[in-house]
Amino acid sequence: MKIVVIGNGKVGYALTEQLSKEGHDVVVVDKNTAALRQSVNVLDVIGIYGNGASIDVLREAGAERADLVIAATSSDEVNLLACITAKKIGAHHTIARVRNPEYTRQLGIMKEVFGISLVINPEQAAAAEISRVLRFPSASKIDSFAKGRVDLVEIRVAERSPLDGMPLSALYQKHQVKVLIVAVQRGNDVTIPDGSFVLRGGDRIHITASPAETEGFFRAIGLASHKVRSVLIVGGGRISFYLAKMLLELNMRVKIVDINRATCDKLCELLPGAEIICGDGTSEELLLEEGIERTDAFIALTNMDEENIILSMYAATRTQGKVIAKVNRISFTGILSNSGIETVISPKNLTATRIIRYVRALRNSIGSKMETLHRIVNDQVEALEFRVGERSRVIGKPLSELNTKPNLLVASIVRHGKTIIPGGSDHIEKGDSVVIVSASRQIHDLDDILR
Repeated sequence: MKIVVIGNGKVGYALTEQLSKEGHDVVVVDKNTAALRQSVNVLDVIGIYGNGASIDVLREAGAERADLVIAATSSDEVNLLACITAKKIGAHHTIARVRNPEYTRQLGIMKEVFGISLVINPEQAAAAEISRVLRFPSASKIDSFAKGRVDLVEIRVAERSPLDGMPLSALYQKHQVKVLIVAVQRGNDVTIPDGSFVLRGGDRIHITASPAETEGFFRAIGLASHKVRSVLIVGGGRISFYLAKMLLELNMRVKIVDINRATCDKLCELLPGAEIICGDGTSEELLLEEGIERTDAFIALTNMDEENIILSMYAATRTQGKVIAKVNRISFTGILSNSGIETVISPKNLTATRIIRYVRALRNSIGSKMETLHRIVNDQVEALEFRVGERSRVIGKPLSELNTKPNLLVASIVRHGKTIIPGGSDHIEKGDSVVIVSASRQIHDLDDILR
């Protein structure tokens, strides 16, 4: 596919890198010559200098012949204008990154009136991700498929856990819960396991199951499922605003700390149900005074990755509650895995993943539509949901007879609203929702699971 990416910042670069790896013809537009030069030198892309909302620059980039134009600059208005102009001159599909909360209610109208295919708000997506995790605080991360009928949950196997030393083949016999462990991270090694795999304390495991079975599994292995009632947030930016609105609707007590008086005044106006503290969120004295030791969840959402990491590491020593940090830089992943911080949220990665999912669905022509894509284990493994089309080659055959690629699992099948954790005798039917977990990034259609 021919794709034009406007904006070469954090999100734009992440998108360009992934789209280039997947074999797309990518043109990047930006006014920063140094950033453009790096993308052109490091990635297999073409760079165009200029304003991405200019019709002349869009024509130079080939937008009139593009399958997709993605506008991901730091300006919402530039992104919207670029998409409108690109659509008018012939681009087939357009995606705009829009971050301003004031535009949130208008997103549906924007898509309909301006012909924008997809509008993405990274901060709102990050807030939704955090809100989902807080509903299941024992998990490091929780994603969903098939309209919430399948959970994909990450947890850490504690030392002396009932899972420590257990082969996966004995899991159901021991605990009588229908879950499937689809990926295991042990140190720097990542495994798509089979039944002979033996779990160890310290492993990070990813399981798929129905929500009811997920809760049963947590109870069986002794993980508390306490409800989060109070949340302390440091940083009063857009993610905090969106998150506080979501949490207040769930009847949680929300406290936000920010050092900027104007920000605090604005939050007081927009979030009358939250408690807003104007002060230095990096001050140990202030955090103790505001109840960090008693809070059910602590979330670091400042604009600096380093600050969020340090705050979260400190919080992990002071509270038994859930600790979450916003971190965009991938290079910090190794530090975080041994820091005590269980959950890390990256708006950049969430945005890039959602757009990559859209691109793969566009490219799909075989007949099994991709519905959802989640990246797990530090982006080394993909979990993909497909709606099975009538022409798929996997229909009707027992899974044990499918000649599938290595490092791949059929993680779940949803049929007529019922979640199936499959065994070798199960099969796939037209209309099913099927979740595939794979260490390869070459799964674009359900039939790609076959050798």
